[in-house]
Amino acid sequence: MASKKRIKRSNLLLKNAADFFTPFALVLGLSVVLHGHLTPGGGFQGGVLVASAAILLFLGYGWDVTNKSLKMDMLKKNEAFAAVLYVGLALAGLLAGSYFCRNIFFANGEIGQLLSAGTVAFMNVTVGYKVMTGVGFLLLLMLGLLAQPDEVEEDAEEEGCADDHC
Repeated sequence: MASKKRIKRSNLLLKNAADFFTPFALVLGLSVVLHGHLTPGGGFQGGVLVASAAILLFLGYGWDVTNKSLKMDMLKKNEAFAAVLYVGLALAGLLAGSYFCRNIFFANGEIGQLLSAGTVAFMNVTVGYKVMTGVGFLLLLMLGLLAQPDEVEEDAEEEGCADDHC
């Protein structure tokens, strides 16, 4: 009986820690993505920080809540959209009569301001978006393997897939 109480207490502790740290991971990650062209860091680092919220969600609430909150299909589609968006921004240089990935909006804004880097700032945000969706998807794949077998079987039965070959 004492072991069940310990498990409930540790789950409560993990939920509270996840609730406390998730907003910090999201805000810090988004800040690193938005200011990556002005400060150390950038799209990749900020995207990984945002994607770490999936781990916090899994640790605090388990696979069921994580899987329902972060849709894997939506993450895949958003990652593809971010890749297309990045290529579109890179092609803007060719359309402007220059070369691929050319910074064509470099004369906008004042040095040190958020939109002062031109195309680089937009490409940085696009990289952050791609990384947060791609790494988030990979984390969900790995966390699905860590889920308890009972939880995974329940998910399969809910989707109308009761046998092991789904």
